[in-house]
Amino acid sequence: MANSPVSKLSLPSLTAMVVGSMVGAGIFNLPGRFATATGPFGAIIAWAIAGTGMYMLARVFQALAEKRPDIDSGVFAYAKAGFGDYMGFLSAFGYWLGSCLGNVFYWVLIGSTLGRFFPEIFGDGSSATAIIVSLVGIWCFHFMILRGVEQATFINTVVTVAKIVPLIVAILAFIFFFNYSQFSENFFGGVNMPEKTLLAQVRDTMLITVFVFLGIEGASVYSRFAKKRSDVGSATILGFVAVTGLMVAITLLPYATAPRAYIAGVANPSLAGALELVVGHWGAVFISIGVLVSVLGAYLAWSLICAEVLFAAAKSQDMPKLFAAQNGNRVPANALWMTNIVVSLFVISTYWSRDAFNFMLDMTSVTALLPYLLVAGYGVLLARSGVGYETTPNERGRDQIFAWIALIYTLFMFVAAGLKYVLLVAVLFLPGTIILYFWARREQKARLFTSVELIVFAVTVVAALIGTYGLVTGIITP
Repeated sequence: MANSPVSKLSLPSLTAMVVGSMVGAGIFNLPGRFATATGPFGAIIAWAIAGTGMYMLARVFQALAEKRPDIDSGVFAYAKAGFGDYMGFLSAFGYWLGSCLGNVFYWVLIGSTLGRFFPEIFGDGSSATAIIVSLVGIWCFHFMILRGVEQATFINTVVTVAKIVPLIVAILAFIFFFNYSQFSENFFGGVNMPEKTLLAQVRDTMLITVFVFLGIEGASVYSRFAKKRSDVGSATILGFVAVTGLMVAITLLPYATAPRAYIAGVANPSLAGALELVVGHWGAVFISIGVLVSVLGAYLAWSLICAEVLFAAAKSQDMPKLFAAQNGNRVPANALWMTNIVVSLFVISTYWSRDAFNFMLDMTSVTALLPYLLVAGYGVLLARSGVGYETTPNERGRDQIFAWIALIYTLFMFVAAGLKYVLLVAVLFLPGTIILYFWARREQKARLFTSVELIVFAVTVVAALIGTYGLVTGIITP
């Protein structure tokens, strides 16, 4: 009997899909972001923490996919199953909002990459010209997707090559020009850099490590395409190790080629600037072309993901049913319109940001943390309850330990993010609740909150008011 089309992916194919979903635009900014925060010693500690935490989170996603195969509406469905309707909504809204902010980051990255060659026009990616170009790009993609254009296999292939080849070339160049004495000088912080405690150095790198691992939950999505179910776990581990190795190399090797202050001072995308310090201008051009092709392809994929998140949440009654509508090309049109209007507004807002590039990167990371936190929490609840473990009771203890570590790691990420970003996320969550959640609950004629959910809403309101006050008075600056 022939295999069906959904059971054709081998272990190498599955691993490639995991790598493709995790390697994004953030990796091109690792050298500068890390060099600004810490030296190689702090970077090694940061990657050890992030790698352990994200691996545990990946194992939680795997366990939930195996033990609760009936839950298939997306990441937010786990939050709803474990903590009720309002937390399910906040998870769905946070995941969608994070995806939207990630798309804004892509356009700022495109602008800052072009700004390397046309600094007077594009600047750091938040100039008026850069914003206009971004808005034109957003709406060109919008109308193309409405016509039913999806990421074809050849686009995926081009994008994957565009991402991986420049990274491999950069790593080889850094290895070839490796200077041990320079690496030693930078190891504990380097010269001409502000004095910071090791804890502060590590904390300042944490949000970008969250950003570059975004998409790790995608591994569990591919399980139904596998030839063998056991290949999913192997592909997750292989893909995770490969991507982590790539990111650690891109972070650490530049420290052996130039003083840390030089690397911290290069323009975004900083991998282009770091390579330019080593091989000359062609290195910056080479990386920049790779960035542009990679980001445009990734943007197409994430535009569809943003719309799909809203669409799936509307189908499961966590969002207004307006967003469950599809056009004649089976594209969730209303969800796509809503997504791109929000993305456009955020792109316009970057004009007033002091550092739009890193601000959007950090906001994307923080909005992703709430869905991750709730998934880890549900992992703990499920393992404790024993539901789904009837045939494998020996796995309960192991999965509970994984889920607890993932939960503690995600809470640590919130602390590392700092109060500023938590308050800014609350500022966005409050109107989302009042408009979308209230609307969805009215449609279903369901009560708004349980007593516990009312407390969560009250905390969100207070945090949003403090955040708004901070923005108005200038205490908080984007």
